[in-house]
Amino acid sequence: MLFVTFALQIFMVDLQTLKQRYGILGNTPSLNYALQIAMQVASTDLSVLITGESGVGKEVFSQVIHQLSNRKHHPFIAVNCGAIPEGTIDSELFGHEKGSFTGAHDSRKGYFETVNGGTIFLDEIAEMPLGTQARLLRVLETGEYIRVGSSKVLKTNVRVIAATNVNLKEFIHNGKFREDLYYRLNTVPIKVPALRERKDDIVVLFRKFCVDFADKYRRQPIQLDDAAKQVLVNYSFPGNVRELKNIAEQISVLSTDKELSAAALMRFMPDGKIDAFPVAINNSNSNGNNFANEREIIYKVLYDLRKDVNDLKHAFGNALQGNEMPMQFSPNNNFENNSAPINFNSTNNNAANQHQPIVLQHAPVVEETLNIAEKEKELIIKALKKYKSRRRDAALELGISERTLYRKIKDYGLDDL
Repeated sequence: MLFVTFALQIFMVDLQTLKQRYGILGNTPSLNYALQIAMQVASTDLSVLITGESGVGKEVFSQVIHQLSNRKHHPFIAVNCGAIPEGTIDSELFGHEKGSFTGAHDSRKGYFETVNGGTIFLDEIAEMPLGTQARLLRVLETGEYIRVGSSKVLKTNVRVIAATNVNLKEFIHNGKFREDLYYRLNTVPIKVPALRERKDDIVVLFRKFCVDFADKYRRQPIQLDDAAKQVLVNYSFPGNVRELKNIAEQISVLSTDKELSAAALMRFMPDGKIDAFPVAINNSNSNGNNFANEREIIYKVLYDLRKDVNDLKHAFGNALQGNEMPMQFSPNNNFENNSAPINFNSTNNNAANQHQPIVLQHAPVVEETLNIAEKEKELIIKALKKYKSRRRDAALELGISERTLYRKIKDYGLDDL
């Protein structure tokens, strides 16, 4: 028992040293477990697949693994697979020979050749084309690859660490990711927890960011009162640590108060509304534990939405009953700017019928399509028209990589736009 306690103390000391070395803050068990796995697997050459939402710091884990490995004196390179166009990613990774394609004026070494002996971190691995996935699988299995435009087999000794923020099993099911490559990369999985799963670390991280930005901009660090801390802790942070850091920087620059209240903090949160939070915030007379859960908030939003729809229907019904139509009629019984005819059941113009309710024969309603692919195609067309076919700007507007946009344009036959 004494030996186990001593070993645990040594592990905690090493873990704290590791956190200080890489600027990792927090003591959530899920975070500590992910770091423990990274420390244990670092001394091996096993492939590692790091999963987690965007902004959680997956690249930091890849650097930890590399620096604690026997390859630490060799090169380390991080490659964002989603940022490289589909037509050039093979050349970037494996190199090419002179004249192998248009613009290949000279031979070029790829990352697997220049990083030989070191570590390559493939971020957004799900964005890698299927053809390139097959080449990568061969490298992982045999250490062999071929330059684009060459027939000579080359060897490399590179450790591959991959990362993704999507569910690769769904991509496999949809035919967008190779199953054999998934199991080859997923030798050792590491899941980096989202910030909302590390509630105890949020205030600590925020304080650290505020101190750093205070030094950078020569200001006094921002402090939060208890209510403001509760607001911060209960925000969902879809952008994770990256979003928290951006909020801290914005507050450090723009806030004139040294200590922020909950109301003051809300002005800097996305949308500036309490509705942006997944947990309801009670008044100051309630204790800190009296918060509704997310399900209750969803129910409340749905209830309010139904109430608004019913109120709208009631108001429109009253307008019909009182002959106070919210729209103008043309003489041929059509709505203005509307070609669908509206027939009335009243043909008598005497006084007794002047105040009778008007009954409308409803025109057929054409339902909007709910097909996801059609909606996606429609959004892509709008983005391309908005930016006059500038695909880089359109990709930024749509929130996808330029390579993904090129692929979808090809899939939907939008090359003429």
